[in-house]
Amino acid sequence: MNTLPQIRLRALEPEDLDVLYAIENDTTIWNVGNTNVPYSRYTLHDYIAHSKDDIYTDRQVRLMVENMNGEIVGIADVVNFDPQHRRAELGIVIMSTYRHQGYATAVMEEMLNYSLHILHLHQVYVIVDCGNEIALKLFNSLDFRESARLEHWLFDGRDYHDALLMQRIL
Repeated sequence: MNTLPQIRLRALEPEDLDVLYAIENDTTIWNVGNTNVPYSRYTLHDYIAHSKDDIYTDRQVRLMVENMNGEIVGIADVVNFDPQHRRAELGIVIMSTYRHQGYATAVMEEMLNYSLHILHLHQVYVIVDCGNEIALKLFNSLDFRESARLEHWLFDGRDYHDALLMQRIL
């Protein structure tokens, strides 16, 4: 039986600027999310400095993911937070050197726990490119269910891709 790596979620720190810059400007992952523009160091520095770390104010929270050696392995997001309807969208990026080691599952399990027990959400959702088989397998294994197919939802700079809206009731 494989055990998942232990991880820790923490708030962004000014020292995370270089890692955040590298992840946000990694063009190889732009096609799987909603961002496809580069961010300047200034913009990211300003984001870190002015984020209230209050999901009710910002309607989002970004968390750094560390392994037990204190190495940053990725970023996890709660965005589109809707306190009235108690739902939010989850996002995750695992840095390439840490992929295929169980970190994505460990992070998502922790994010589900955070969503239920800290944020008291009723449901969470993700939007996944239909061609991203690894992500689809991850979310299916965590009991997310397909709610809708979003045609031509993601644009990679050349082609449009369908995406799946997947939900999990907590």
